[in-house]
Amino acid sequence: MQKHEVSGSVVRRLPRLYRLLRELERSGVVRTSSRALGEKLGMTASQIRQDLSCFGCFGQQGCGYAVTELRMHLEQIMGLDALLPAILIGAGSLGKVVSENVRFEERGFRLLGIFDIKPELIGKRLADQPIRSMEELESFCAEQKPVAAVLCLPKESAQAAAEQLVSLGVRGIWNFSHCDIAVEQAEVVTVHLDDSLMTLCYKLHNL
Repeated sequence: MQKHEVSGSVVRRLPRLYRLLRELERSGVVRTSSRALGEKLGMTASQIRQDLSCFGCFGQQGCGYAVTELRMHLEQIMGLDALLPAILIGAGSLGKVVSENVRFEERGFRLLGIFDIKPELIGKRLADQPIRSMEELESFCAEQKPVAAVLCLPKESAQAAAEQLVSLGVRGIWNFSHCDIAVEQAEVVTVHLDDSLMTLCYKLHNL
């Protein structure tokens, strides 16, 4: 599929639209409109059409969108059907929650391995994967060639781990380490739970 240069705001809205289409599909809705989609997402019909126009022509004027067809187009646009190989670093409490509750294969990734430094965790199983020693990371990456990694580490070790992963061929990092990391030649998406909670606090104080 041809790659498109689109704004970050459009990219961030795609998963919301995809989730809505899946909900509509499960509810038996066959066709929908940009107006109906916009109302559910808090967007205008024009914005829905503009976002989709970044990737081609979808739907028919006066007939709207076929829900299943549009959902399948979004899967291809976001690459969700490719199942990129990924690994998870940090098998502690946060790593356990992420590995056991995130449906990686429904989100475009295939979890190949889980790594930790704690001897008491090595060899145990998590999310149907054996927990491996970090000493195995280099050889594992050379053989399996993961392109993405999930970081569930203390912030003190996150930057060094990210740099090592990039040197081993990882091109994308999903960072849960409660700190911002900066690496060249890789995309980093950081999940700041504290930021979300403080945003909620602000909104409640300014209703």
